[in-house]
Formats: sequence, structure tokens, C-alpha cells
Amino acid sequence: MEWRVPLADLDFGPEEAAAVQQVLASRWLTMGAVTQQFEQEFAAYIGVRHAIAVTNATAALHLACVVAGLGPGMEAILPSLTFVATANAVRYTGATPIFADIESDTDLNISPQAIEACLTPRTRAILVVHYGGYACDMPAILALARKHGLVVIEDAAHAVGSQLDDRMLGAWGQIGCFSFFSNKNMTTGEGGMLVTDDDALAEKFRILRSHGMTSLTWDRHQGHAWSYDVVDLGYNYRIDELRSALGRVQLEKLPHNNQLRRDKTNLYHELLQELCPAVGVPFQKHAGISACHLLPILLPENTPREACMEGLKNSGIQTSIHYPPIHQFSAYRELESGSAFDLKRTEALAARELTLPLYPALSTSDITFVVQALRDALTV
Repeated sequence: MEWRVPLADLDFGPEEAAAVQQVLASRWLTMGAVTQQFEQEFAAYIGVRHAIAVTNATAALHLACVVAGLGPGMEAILPSLTFVATANAVRYTGATPIFADIESDTDLNISPQAIEACLTPRTRAILVVHYGGYACDMPAILALARKHGLVVIEDAAHAVGSQLDDRMLGAWGQIGCFSFFSNKNMTTGEGGMLVTDDDALAEKFRILRSHGMTSLTWDRHQGHAWSYDVVDLGYNYRIDELRSALGRVQLEKLPHNNQLRRDKTNLYHELLQELCPAVGVPFQKHAGISACHLLPILLPENTPREACMEGLKNSGIQTSIHYPPIHQFSAYRELESGSAFDLKRTEALAARELTLPLYPALSTSDITFVVQALRDALTV
């Protein structure tokens, strides 16, 4: 379908094409020098010692859970209001995801109080998700983690460029995980990044990323090694030079594009005031500087969401839902943790959530058109 206003859009131009052409001309396509440059530049941007590029954010989350020591008989606490990859990564290790409720209708992030209520002797880690690019209460969550000796993994898939107290999100916990999927603030099509300040964790990530091998094909091509040992049960989670080249260009554009997202979010919030309080607008007041990945709203209670989305679709406006709660999926209902804790806020607010279009090139007239179409859809 040809959307008048799509949910998301890419900022790709001749710079990305030239970067890919340079890689093709080099005749080295697998992970090598361009990836190393991308990792160095990303680490500098986030303000961490190490960045390790991987094939996607799910791979990043999986490696984070493995290195955090998760395994059978252990538990990790995370929100249910997130993409299923966050919970899947926990399950890949044999550990059990325990779902904690969110803060409120103004803050859709995981609640520190709910995390504390979920703690058991089996808890090993907390996976926070910065919903829409808005910061979780990291000081409270880190204090809780220190008190109980837990690892904090940040799912910062929405939050590349978000800050809290002058520190980038992803750099607060022991491990941060980023996504470069096609709808993210910076994209390589598929791709992800792990970040950490811990030298030992970084070395472990690099080993596990490529089959547990002590040297890479690029090392041998450079003459730095001629053989290798396999020292752990690793994975094939490497990224390639083509995507790393795209990532380097996208990273340069990110600060400007994130500012555009913030400006457009502010305009949305201003225009949506005329629909409040019937329509809820989360994150109007939030800590730090957001990357503004998503523009979520909460429809009036008992509004048929599908009919509203269909009305917007008829106007050529693409919308989405972020997210169907994980614990309500068929594959998760069978888990003991699926309904073990109070998730009333998650369930109630997820049923009302609707995500409106947001991307750097979205025009003022398009935002006005979306809000007017929403008003019309709600009055039908």
C-alpha cells in the first residue's frame, strides 16, 4: 500500500550508496576494517570503552544474557511491554523471564517498585527497556541491582542517542544492546551493537560472536595469525562490512535526525493537547534527552482500536501497536512466569496504546494532518 504518511521512513542518500560502493570496490565484504572503524566511532559516541558489532539486536541481547551468566534455574526480570526478542534472549539461555509491571500511563517504562516485588533467590539479571527512547529510572534500578548483586542489561534498541544525567543510555548498566533495524533512528537494515566498559566482558563478546575462535578471517588476511583455537561454544553473530559502512554514515547523521525527532514530538504533543485528557500522551514530562523513537498515545478507554486504526488507514496514515504484551502470547502463556505477577497496568495500557508516524522528514503539515485524522477517527 502507498501510504500518504508512513509509520517510519529512512534517511538514505548518496552518502550511504558511496560507502557501500567503497566496500564493494575493496573486495572484502566480511567483518574487517570498516567494522572496526564503526565500533570505535560508536563507542566514542556512547562514551564507553568497547562496542562490539553483531548481526542484529537479538544476537546482542542473547550474548548479553550468556555473558551475564544466565542459565537454567535462573530468572531475569524485564517488562512485558516490549518486543518479544527481549524475553526470547533470556529463554535462549534456559533461564526464565519474569515480567514486571510498568510505571504509569505517563511513563510506559518498567517500574523499579515492580522489579523489587519480582525478586527471588533465583534472580540473576534485570533487563531494562527504554521504551520509545525514553529513559527508565536508572539510578533507582542500579541501586536495586547493587543491593541484590544483579547484572543490569540495557535493551537500548529504541534509545540510540538518548541521555540521562549527561550519560548516554546503554552506558548505565554493565551491558547495553542497540538495534539498527530498518525502522530505528539509525539503520543498517539488520544489525546491532553491544557496548560495555568492562574489558573482560568485551573480550568474551568478541570470542562468542564468531564461533568461540581466537582469531578471525580478517586477522589471517592481514597476516596477524595463520591458525586459531576454539575456546568456547560460540555463535555466528558477525556483522558484515556493507552494513558497518551504512552504520558509519548513519551515525554521522544521528544527532541531527534525533533533534528533528524531538522537534516533531514536541509539535505532536502540542497539537494533541486538544484531544486530552480523553487521549493520553505518555512521556510529555520525562527525564533526560530522548531519541524520540516512537510517538505513543493512549486511546480513550473502551475505544475500538482496530476501527480507529482502520479510519487512519483510510486516510493513508500508517499506525502500529507497541506492544502486544509478551506474557499474553501463546508461546509465553505456558510459562509459569507469564501471569505470576501483577501486570494490570501493562495489560490495561497496552490495550489502549497506538503509535503514530514519526521520522525526521515528517513535515509539519503531515503532523497536523495525522492529528486531524485521529480526531475524525475518534468521533466516528
